[in-house]
Amino acid sequence: MNKTDNQTANVSPLTSIDLLCRPLLPEPFYQDDFVTIYNADCREVLPHLSPVDLVLTDPPYGIYACGGTWGHKADLQWDKKTQPEMIDELLQLAPKVVIWGGNYYALPPSRGWLSWFKPDAPPSMANFELAWTNQDRNAKQISQSIAATNKERVGHPTQKPLAVMKWSIVQMQMTGGVILDPFMGSGTTLVAAKDLGLRAIGIEIEEKYCQIAVERLRQQTLGF
Repeated sequence: MNKTDNQTANVSPLTSIDLLCRPLLPEPFYQDDFVTIYNADCREVLPHLSPVDLVLTDPPYGIYACGGTWGHKADLQWDKKTQPEMIDELLQLAPKVVIWGGNYYALPPSRGWLSWFKPDAPPSMANFELAWTNQDRNAKQISQSIAATNKERVGHPTQKPLAVMKWSIVQMQMTGGVILDPFMGSGTTLVAAKDLGLRAIGIEIEEKYCQIAVERLRQQTLGF
């Protein structure tokens, strides 16, 4: 299936004015009334995006290359640590920012950390994960078992539970606007946003994960 097959809307012929005004964005891999997906390097897309209302993401932070759960797979591309300058750019994209794994980066001090506690984490895994936010608010924690979300797994090594990403959005008190995930992986942030009736943009460099995200979105039953 190619990118054209994934698109759901007909494109009207462009006038010369349209071509002059059109942002320098790649053709969407997928688009519906709520979600737009770009199969691209986010460094090439972010400079051309309009401002959004929330950045919610879980970027690669090189933990397995340092001997984490899958340390023997340190050559996997998805685990290449995101460069600090990219993290700095994310902070400028929206008034609300949530970065899972933010404790692996030199981010500004924050009171508003989020935490996912894993009551059934095996000894080889951390008992909790942290998300940095730019919000001046009390820290919050969600308890979500790993086993309870096994049925959601679609093949991405670091896929977050849908409940955790929906909770993250709710914690940011999003009642409208656009959510951006520049490291969308298998699309959990997008599924969570759409389920809450919010619009979202996802960027993912690996086409196979874009396709997985599309299938998840097409199978979704809206819950709002």
